[in-house]
Amino acid sequence: MTEQPRGKARIALGLYFFAMGLCFGSWASRIPDIKAALNLSEGALGSILLMLPLGQMTMMPFSGRIAARFGSKSILRIAIMGYVLMLSLIGQVTASWQLAGCLYFFGMCGNLCNISVNTQGVQLEKIYARPIFSSFHGIWSVGGFSGAAIGLLMMKNGWSPSVHLPSIAGLIVLVNLFSQGFLLPKAVTTTTPPKLKFRMPKGILLQLGIICFCCMSVEGCMFDWSGVYFKEIIQTEERFVSLGYAAFMITMATGRFLGDRLAERFGRKNMVTYSGLMIFSGLMLLVTIPHLVYSTIGCMIIGFGVSSIVPLLYSTAGRLKMIPSSIAIATVAGTGYFGFLMGPPIIGYIAELTGLRISFALIAMAGLLITYLIRRISIIS
Repeated sequence: MTEQPRGKARIALGLYFFAMGLCFGSWASRIPDIKAALNLSEGALGSILLMLPLGQMTMMPFSGRIAARFGSKSILRIAIMGYVLMLSLIGQVTASWQLAGCLYFFGMCGNLCNISVNTQGVQLEKIYARPIFSSFHGIWSVGGFSGAAIGLLMMKNGWSPSVHLPSIAGLIVLVNLFSQGFLLPKAVTTTTPPKLKFRMPKGILLQLGIICFCCMSVEGCMFDWSGVYFKEIIQTEERFVSLGYAAFMITMATGRFLGDRLAERFGRKNMVTYSGLMIFSGLMLLVTIPHLVYSTIGCMIIGFGVSSIVPLLYSTAGRLKMIPSSIAIATVAGTGYFGFLMGPPIIGYIAELTGLRISFALIAMAGLLITYLIRRISIIS
């Protein structure tokens, strides 16, 4: 591929990562409002949030094989339309069962988008023959932060989710129409895509998946519960409810843009080791000193901690030679997203019994587990 086409592919792919982050960040920013509008308790919200992982898990066994069979380009440009449709419908819900249904299909479409866009990223990194993959996840984080910032602005000006979320959906539709022609074509491979059936991860993919699970459990906690934590535990003013989420997204984005260079300098294993320790430290600061300033600093530390782990794991999985990239990424991502999406409902259940501070302290243990597990994997140097 020549310099100009691959450059256009990189821009287009970056727009898709941004759009997906914007979509999810917009939803996450309005969770406190939707919770209040539907008069949901922590336990009830946790139960409804469970529908999102159920949608993800429904699609997880098949998404990598679908992308391998039909091409990540075709799947991405179709799946993202379903993703934004569900975002728009979430803004219109008036009952808890409607929110549950929308989140289920939101999860299904999101899983297809996630596997397809990351497969495209790994393929493009191979074409460039140098690390660029982490920067795409940085762009996703910028999109997520933008979604939080726009959500904060919308709340400040009294825009309801019924207006806010469809507006974001319409913007992403335009991105899809503009960018889809520049995506990489279906990869040519001598490996025949496996049949569409579920296979349990094993070996190195299982090891990478467990670490991904721990990291993304923390991410899911921050996305879905940081706003609630700031509102109910820190009891901050309404205008600062999204501050912790925004701080988390800023440092996560910054860390991902720096991740490729830092990994080359310090080694990927050391990067993941220190990242786990940062996750633990940031969450414990949040728990032990529930003050606006210190909690915001804690969120920033957590953001740096989670920033590089997932890109490093996806890139490692996508380069394994014994399995197509989309299937390897889907295996690791599927295991990881199980934590990303099961973590928040579990937080809700624990919070219902013991309180949010204790539930956040328990999720902090995931950081220590990451540090322990990564030292036992030899494939990451």
